[in-house]
This record gives sequence, C-alpha cells and structure tokens, in this order.
Amino acid sequence: MDFGEILDAWDKQCSRKNQRARKSKSLPSREPAARLDPLTEWIGKNGVYDKDRDLDAGQSPGERRRILLARKPDGVLDLHGLRQDEAWLALENFFRHCRGQGFQKLLIIHGKGNHSEGEAILKRMVRRFIEKCPIAGESGYGNVKSGGSGSTWVFLKDRTRDAGPC
Repeated sequence: MDFGEILDAWDKQCSRKNQRARKSKSLPSREPAARLDPLTEWIGKNGVYDKDRDLDAGQSPGERRRILLARKPDGVLDLHGLRQDEAWLALENFFRHCRGQGFQKLLIIHGKGNHSEGEAILKRMVRRFIEKCPIAGESGYGNVKSGGSGSTWVFLKDRTRDAGPC
C-alpha cells in the first residue's frame, strides 16, 4: 500500500465518522455573530471616562485645584540616570510636548538623591527649572504612591495665557 492509498483510506474513515456524528447530534445552526470593532469592544468592557468633564470653565480656581490634585498626572517623566544637562533638555522637551497635547498635570520623577552627597542634585535642578519655566504653575512633591519626595508634580498654566516655551 502506498502513501496515497493510506491518505484515501483515512479520508473515507474520517468522513464516515463525521457523518455519524452529524446524524447523532443535530446542532442548531449558528449564524456568525456580528463582530464588533476592537474600539467598541474595549469601550464596552472598560466604559468611558471623560477626564475633561470635571474641569468645566465655570469652576472656581479652588475647585479646579482640588480636582487636579486628586487626579492622576497626564504625563510622567523619569529622570533617573540622567546628568543635569540631559535632564534639563528632557524637561524642556517634555513640557513643550505636554503643552502641545493640552496636558494639565505632570509628574517628574527625579529620585530622592540617596546616592548624592548632601541634597539631591536632580531634585534641586527640577525645582530651578520649574521656577524659570513660564508655563509651569503650582507644584509640589508627589504622594507616597508616586514616589514621595523623589517626585514632583506640576500644573501647567492655562493654554489661553500667552506664555512662551521653557
């Protein structure tokens, strides 16, 4: 018996088994379900959250500040391992990009300076950058979840103000 004959015998045997299985089980016909596009599927599972909904123009500055403080940052920059000049350039690019995207709250991770003698070098440099940057608004140290004193959050000033780049 050659290989072709073996395959033919196999096909006949399998087709008989399939016919018997179809006769014994009459399954209801299944029409292909209408497939949703991936975005609609994701929205169905995760829901929709409009982060700008909470920031209406009619809010007082105090309400806006309270909401922004409670909100997660829109952008995060990690400066670990960078020298001061590299970190300064990274901050300039980061702020410019975030301003263009319309971000409002940023988080800068600079580290606590455990490997520095005296005060943390990057921490001091980030503070200087924020003070000089015209689009940087209120800032403070992060909470425990975001790095504590090893991170700094910053609110970007309103886009309608005419503030140049950092």
